[in-house]
Formats: sequence, structure tokens, C-alpha cells
Amino acid sequence: MAHREFHRTEHIGWLRAAVLGANDGLISTSSLVVGVAAADTGRDAVLLAALAGLVAGALSMAAGEYVSVSSQADTEEADLAREHREHATAPDAERAELIGIYVARGLTPDLASQVADQLTAHDAVGAHARDELGMYEATRARPIQAALTSAGAFALGAVLPLLLSALVPMGALTLTVAGTSLLLLTLLGGAAARLGGAPVAAGAARVVFWGAVAMGCTALVGQLFGTVV
Repeated sequence: MAHREFHRTEHIGWLRAAVLGANDGLISTSSLVVGVAAADTGRDAVLLAALAGLVAGALSMAAGEYVSVSSQADTEEADLAREHREHATAPDAERAELIGIYVARGLTPDLASQVADQLTAHDAVGAHARDELGMYEATRARPIQAALTSAGAFALGAVLPLLLSALVPMGALTLTVAGTSLLLLTLLGGAAARLGGAPVAAGAARVVFWGAVAMGCTALVGQLFGTVV
């Protein structure tokens, strides 16, 4: 019977983008709503700020992730191209390099030579990508996946403050958005920590802390500058 294992690194690419996008969407849009509501500008201004924040933020997250992860992908491709050239021009040196890596990991020289020869015969560049460059398929850069995941997660996180802005009475909007957002941030931070194998309480606490700081600062700006906001 095949033994199937679950490893969290298999999901690290989309998980990072999803968590970052959802947290950013919730924090930034909630902060906008709280700040504009604190300025006492009326529901239309609050709704406009929330909607604009959702659209601009989702597109910004998509563009930022795509550019960032594309740079990582370009670096990976350049390293692989270099390995192809080195295998074509200096195969003996590449074999010796691979043997040295395995010896450093604890294999005997004879066994390291056998392993290097067999892996080279199977996939020479793939062996160097894994064992020399630390490049694995599960963690390879995927720009489009990262961009779409970030944009979708941001929009999903921003939907809550947008809906609250439309439904909650203005007098209770600031406290409702802040309280609901902090509660959801607690859940998101805890869930992300659990999926990543980190302590749940610490993961939730750091997200909630920075969310509270962001909303507190924007509320202060709204109160200080009033309708100028």
C-alpha cells in the first residue's frame, strides 16, 4: 500500500499569498472605513472609500505579487540555464561538485559517487537544482498563481468591511467594523498559523496587534482632520 504523507511546504506558495492578501484586504479596508467614518463624512463617502480600497488593493496586490514572484522565477530560470551550460561544458566538474555535496551530508565517497552517477543519468540538472541550489518543485515560483490568489484573497478580506459599511448604522459603524475585523483577524491568523505548523496563539496575536494599530491610526487621522479626509 502506498504511503502518502502531508507536507505543509507543498502549499507554501498559495498559502503565503492567500494569507497575506486576506489579512491586507481586511486590515486596509477596515482601516479606511474606520478612518473615514471617524471623520463624520457620511455613508456615501465611507462606501466609496471601502469600494475604492477593495478594487485598488486587489489590483495592487496582484501586480505586486506578480512582479515579485516573477523576479524569483527569473532567477530560478537563470540558475537552471547556468546548470545546463555547465553540464554541457564541464560535466566532470559538475559530477565532482555533486559528489562533494553528498559526502558533506554524510555519505561515503564511494556511495556518494554511485548516487551522483545514478541521479545524473536520470536528471542531471534536476539533481543539481535540488541538492546544490535547494530548488524543489513544491516551492518553485508561480507568478500567475500568486497574483490571482493575492487578488482574490484581498477582495474576500475587504468584502466584510464593505458590507458592514452598507448595512450598519453610522453611529455604530466604527466600533462594529473594528470589533468584527479584529475577531476575523484572530481567526485568520490562527488558521494560517495552524496550516503552517506554527503556534496558533502567537500567529493570531501578531495579526490582531497590527490590525488594531492600523485601525487606531486611521481613526485618529479621521478625528484630527475631519472632513478633510
